[in-house]
Amino acid sequence: MEEVDVEPAITNIPAASGGKHLGFAWGPGDILVYETLYKASGSSFIHEVRKDEDIYSPILRKLFNESHHIFVGLQTIREDLPSKNKKSQYVFSSHVYTTIFFSCTANLKLIWNLCEVLFIDAAPAGSLLLHLLDWVRLHKADVDEKAREVLQSESPAEHPDYCDVVVSYVLQGRLEEARQMLVKQATLQPAARNMYKLMDTLLSKMPFYNPGGTQTLTDFDVKWRLWHEEVDRCLQDNSFASNRHLELICKILVGDEDTLLEHKELLSTWYHFLVTRLLFCHPTVKPTELHYYAQSCMTMFLDSRSVPEPLDNILLAAFEFDIHQVIKDCSIALNNWWFVAHLTDLLDHCKLLQSHNLHFGSNLREFLLLEYASGLFTHHSLWQLAVDYFDHCPEFGRVYLELQIEHVPLDTERKALKVLRICEQRQMSEQVRSICKIMAMRALRNNRLGSALSWSIRAKDAAFATLISERFLQDYCARGTFSDLDLIDNLGPAMLLSDRLTFLGKYREFHKLYGEKRFREAAKLLLSLMTAKIAPRSFWMTLLTDALPLLEQKEVSPHQRFSRLWKNLYHYMEQTKVELLRLALARNLAMAIVKEGTMET
Repeated sequence: MEEVDVEPAITNIPAASGGKHLGFAWGPGDILVYETLYKASGSSFIHEVRKDEDIYSPILRKLFNESHHIFVGLQTIREDLPSKNKKSQYVFSSHVYTTIFFSCTANLKLIWNLCEVLFIDAAPAGSLLLHLLDWVRLHKADVDEKAREVLQSESPAEHPDYCDVVVSYVLQGRLEEARQMLVKQATLQPAARNMYKLMDTLLSKMPFYNPGGTQTLTDFDVKWRLWHEEVDRCLQDNSFASNRHLELICKILVGDEDTLLEHKELLSTWYHFLVTRLLFCHPTVKPTELHYYAQSCMTMFLDSRSVPEPLDNILLAAFEFDIHQVIKDCSIALNNWWFVAHLTDLLDHCKLLQSHNLHFGSNLREFLLLEYASGLFTHHSLWQLAVDYFDHCPEFGRVYLELQIEHVPLDTERKALKVLRICEQRQMSEQVRSICKIMAMRALRNNRLGSALSWSIRAKDAAFATLISERFLQDYCARGTFSDLDLIDNLGPAMLLSDRLTFLGKYREFHKLYGEKRFREAAKLLLSLMTAKIAPRSFWMTLLTDALPLLEQKEVSPHQRFSRLWKNLYHYMEQTKVELLRLALARNLAMAIVKEGTMET
């Protein structure tokens, strides 16, 4: 893909007074890219418009390029594949999308991963909690960095962050790591060895559902409840009353809400609180029950006076399985169409948006893809990616592409050829003609006749090809030689586009034959050009001047086959009133007639 590392041009607008100028820069779109700030000076207001820099960021350009490849690959998944196979490919595509999120904010990754768990993978009860745990661990990785600091210290169990690390591991269900950390403290407190051993037993015995095993969800639920009752008994028996840290862990294991809410700083978010609560209270939660727990956890976790952030509303809509609300809220909260366009496309492939059509004819997927691609089209190099997005919008994609491609600046011939190839591949004949005519006019203004003729031929513009052919002939008359011989010598069937172009190509062929001393063939060709009457009147004198040497060639003059040639030459000279040439032609014509009459008798 061609990269042109330049900024969009600045357009200056004359101010109403004072002789000053106000300037603005064209950005990549009008809906989401402009942020308006208001500044007051006296009674007048100046609107300072800033374009969105995202689309010009090299990092995000890489994101746009790589997501384009994933998008195109997703469109090639065959519809006739079994549902199970298609689902695995959709999940794989979602994973690949997340691997290129290196340039995105953590919030985008958070939303995408949750949508993958709930909508694309559609994990059932049992497996659902395991996926949610992975989701939380992926986006709450600060505990690992803190754990490294603790373990690298001289005495990890005495490090000020030691307890927080252990509790954080438990809150995330990472019980094996928690056990390993507890061992370090147990060695420093030999008197409490039995207490630590009991806690280690409880942690090791906590059951986790194995979706690939033979155990049913019901069997797992029974096993989990027995374990939960055992932990509760230890708490009721005050088994850890003498060790505040171990008692805290025990309260977390039984899912004590007050204890969990006391550690908001370690949970940090209401959705981490939700997953932890499900882990220790409702491990077999069904997808249809999530919305209830999500709403209650958000209410319990957030301050009653605080207003939920846009991210909170998006995640809550996801837990409520309201896909369209997720897309709507993301469209409002995010500053470009990239995220919602690709997410919606993937969800549409999963047949999750089939019932949602927009009132103005396009479905939600196509609408968002069209908006995203339209924004790309205003960028000096990313416009090439947009073409494939338009191609995969069956209803309005073609119309959008035809409109947008006409606004691509044809800065160089290379870029023009690239745009032209795109149009030709899609049989966009009107746009092909427009591009070729623009480039032909530009080449003609720069006196690049060969390029101008080439573009006019591609445009199949007979009138313009005639005009340029005239210029070639005028140049020949002025200089005595042709320019761009390679092009003229290889016109082939294209010379039939116009009479003047045909004459140009054939007249050049006449010169080649003459140069190769193939005088008989040259004379034949010259005769055909004259009898066809396609030579411009202004070129007759040059034609005759170039043809006169043939009069002295033995294989041509005088000869019965070429008496018509001399008649035509004489006729031309009658009209041009050039006496000297006319006399020479009269002499050769008389000889040809005599020769012809002699041979007939």
